[in-house]
Amino acid sequence: MKEEGKMHKVLHSVHLWGIAVGLVISGDYFGWNFGWSQASFWEFSFAVIWIATFYVLFALCFTELAASIPQSGGPSAYAKRALGDLFGLITGYLVLVEFLLAPPAIASALGGYIHFLFPVIPAFGAGIVMFCLLLLINLTGIKQTARFELLVTIVAVFGLLFYLAFLWPHVSFDRIPKFPEFRFMSWSSVFLSIPFAIWFFLAVEGVALAAEEVRNPARDIPIGYTAGIFTLLCLAGLIFVFTASVVDIKEIAELDYPLSYVLQKLYGSETIWPFVFTFIGLFGLVASLFGIILGNSRLIYAMAKEGYLPTYLSKLSHGSLVPQNAVLSGGVLGIFCMCFLDTAELITISALGACGMYILSLVSYFVLRKKEPEMPRPYKAPLYPLLPGVALILGIVACGSVCFSEPYLALGVLGFGIVLGIGYHLKQRKI
Repeated sequence: MKEEGKMHKVLHSVHLWGIAVGLVISGDYFGWNFGWSQASFWEFSFAVIWIATFYVLFALCFTELAASIPQSGGPSAYAKRALGDLFGLITGYLVLVEFLLAPPAIASALGGYIHFLFPVIPAFGAGIVMFCLLLLINLTGIKQTARFELLVTIVAVFGLLFYLAFLWPHVSFDRIPKFPEFRFMSWSSVFLSIPFAIWFFLAVEGVALAAEEVRNPARDIPIGYTAGIFTLLCLAGLIFVFTASVVDIKEIAELDYPLSYVLQKLYGSETIWPFVFTFIGLFGLVASLFGIILGNSRLIYAMAKEGYLPTYLSKLSHGSLVPQNAVLSGGVLGIFCMCFLDTAELITISALGACGMYILSLVSYFVLRKKEPEMPRPYKAPLYPLLPGVALILGIVACGSVCFSEPYLALGVLGFGIVLGIGYHLKQRKI
């Protein structure tokens, strides 16, 4: 074991595109559809457009931060530099909430898809086995990890194109209700559906967590990240509209395998196509689960190096230079959460952590622009301060809506954060 050392710098922009899309692409396969259990088609559409706009604006600002401060702590490193140690800890904690709660949600859906293919295999057991298998692959090294992530991401994107192609002959936009007057829209339903709109894009910022392993951060991070956001926007829009135009949205509102169900409804259970798609769809879930395990392990490693978490989590394995203690600890916690929370709860808590992190990252962005105007910035977001200001307002409202949808879960996340902050403060007083 090596306690000190540097990670291998082997990633290029194409790997970052694969990580960005791979982290998120499972959100096209499942999870977003729960929004239709809370809202009508147009109410949920409004939430999706709102969140998509936020992510585009946020991505422009976040790209500047990631290219300027290429550290594997990502948002935690930016907040620490801008706002100090305590805010570095708080931001890191929020990213951990996002990145540790998303994997069990994805693993649950992965088990559901496997159960759809092979009904004799229990969904929960299949999800646990796949979770453990991907943890082991993450221990092999960053180069192998990035190549695997790129491969499964390409297959997953092909799977979504396959789905859209098979839906095209059945598309009827007459199924989509006419746009209602604003006075007939329920804004509480819009707020309740926002966590599931976030799931379309959740964790895309995880690209920054691999920054220390990027060969040329100033060039590769902006290219890989923006290309990933554009790909995800196109896929999300097409999946959303095409699905609503071929099936009653309430039929799939609470399924862990909505796209497979749609194809089976259109083509029948006797045909091979729903099963071919489901097999390909497994790659989408694997891509996200695998990528987020990569992201949360790098964050745990970075926070341990900064003293926020126990130092043994920052140890690198000999040869592959992988933070194996961080990988395994994140996996154990994820499996524990998978045993006690359902998919919708996991998605909501993960979205809550993400929203809090987005707000603190944008605040850090403003502070660094003022505090360190001469800091080298290989990429600069346009329309400062208007663009980040609008992003901050949209982010605050999104965070409030997630808290509104699950107030008790929000209080739980806040409570754990307060305990962590008090523990860190007492530790610093002893030093």
